[in-house]
Amino acid sequence: MELFSILNELEELIGDSPKIPLTGKVIVNEDRLLDCMDRIRASLPEEIRQAKWVLQEREKMLVDSKKEAMRILEDSQKQLDRRAEESEVVRQARIMADEVVQRAEQVAREIKQGARDYADDVLCGLEGELDKLIAQIKNGRAELKGLKSTDSVAI
Repeated sequence: MELFSILNELEELIGDSPKIPLTGKVIVNEDRLLDCMDRIRASLPEEIRQAKWVLQEREKMLVDSKKEAMRILEDSQKQLDRRAEESEVVRQARIMADEVVQRAEQVAREIKQGARDYADDVLCGLEGELDKLIAQIKNGRAELKGLKSTDSVAI
């Protein structure tokens, strides 16, 4: 395979390059090194390039899938929270509505009782007035009877 021969050539290039004393480093011919790297890239099989592309796409898909999963979870949690809140709001509204109805019924009973009491007081007052009027009427009639009998005796 050509790739291995290029790697061997690269190894020779490094081995044959002059060393910098006391550093363990070598001076490599830049043009020859870059040429080796270009030939390595060119000799890589297409499958390796495709595999690299597939791996990159896989990573993108994983990241996108995780983002989508997180978004779905957040949306679900928000919807669950909203429904729980709505059901709590509905429950509270029913409680408040029941309290309002109970208060209205109590006020209605109190108004009804007050109206009965007022009507009873008015009727009681009327009854007292009527009793006085009846007494006056009886007195007047009695007086008239008394005058009548005295007039018939005098005639």
